[in-house]
Amino acid sequence: MTILLGWLLGAFAVLTLLPVLVLFAQVLLACLPARSAPQVNGARPRVAVLVPAHNEASVILATLASIRPQLLPGDRLLVVADNCTDDTAALARSVGAEAAERHDEHLRGKGYALDFGVRHLAGDAPEVVIIIDADCQVSEGSIDHLARRCASSGRPVQALDLMRAPAGAGLKVQVAEFAWRVKNLVRPRGWARLGLPCQLMGTGMAIAWRDMTSIDLATGHLVEDLKMGLAFCRSGKPPLFCPDALVTSYFPRSDEGLTTQRARWERGHLSVLLGDAPTLLKASVSRRNWNLLAMTVDLMVPPLALLALTLLGVFGASWLAFVLFDVLAPAVIATGAMALLCVAVLLAWSRFSREVIGFSVLLYAPFYAARKIPLYLGFLIKRQVEWVRSKRDDS
Repeated sequence: MTILLGWLLGAFAVLTLLPVLVLFAQVLLACLPARSAPQVNGARPRVAVLVPAHNEASVILATLASIRPQLLPGDRLLVVADNCTDDTAALARSVGAEAAERHDEHLRGKGYALDFGVRHLAGDAPEVVIIIDADCQVSEGSIDHLARRCASSGRPVQALDLMRAPAGAGLKVQVAEFAWRVKNLVRPRGWARLGLPCQLMGTGMAIAWRDMTSIDLATGHLVEDLKMGLAFCRSGKPPLFCPDALVTSYFPRSDEGLTTQRARWERGHLSVLLGDAPTLLKASVSRRNWNLLAMTVDLMVPPLALLALTLLGVFGASWLAFVLFDVLAPAVIATGAMALLCVAVLLAWSRFSREVIGFSVLLYAPFYAARKIPLYLGFLIKRQVEWVRSKRDDS
């Protein structure tokens, strides 16, 4: 009985240690000097910026204002007003953007809006499509960086996508901003240091027209961007990380909006991890597709809060087994994993987030993780499959 318990706890400890090792390696690599992006000369390819929008009248003008000055003659700016009941489309047209309106109450989700937009663009197709969410600000020069890198590499390109806490936001949102930076800045920067691809993040994505039309966009999956990036990698087009291009947005102020947003992202990530990771691992090894293996290994690192909660549970159970049954190995493995996780978090905060949150706010992180236990229990009990728009602050 004691031997069986030791093997079971040891297996759980090792399974928890593996994603911690990946995270630790990514953080360490991210702290090394970043590789300079290759200079791309010559004419910039013709682009179409595609903005999927659902009832975004309150933010669409600001988003378009950050994009339009970066466009050249011949470029296109298309807003897909998807199942809108407000004047999103009219506002887009008022500032010179194209607006295509889609109405289908049964097929809902960003993927369907993207598919509709691509079919609308087909009559006068660009060389590169750049997807920007309707609540984002695109930093100066980002469209140029994305278009040139995409055209020169022949691969999808992902901008640095950061979400920020609104002024006066509470501790929960500040910790969420830190976790977002770890996911979208630190980890892709670490993988890029080895020349490895990154996940697509939903906004700030540049994709060659020929590649855009080669995949099935019309899905209602919760994280269509994650699925899209993996599909490109399987076909030999691993996405590139381009931190020179920056896209930013803000977390919702309302608890309802924040909870809906996080639930959609994290449940979508977990559904892909549990449903697709085994197949992806097998395919990457059998085909010797090391880029796909790197993306799959990155996918297998769960959200930071879930990783911490899981590790804490294994840590407690392992030490309890040591006290009661003198089973030492799982406790040692779990303790090592816990130490590595703490070092990785502290290093990521010190190097990349010190100006974002203070150390005292970081100490709130365990309580932030604990508050997400109902979200993860909800995933186990009833998985969310329908896309739900996050509630905006003015909704």
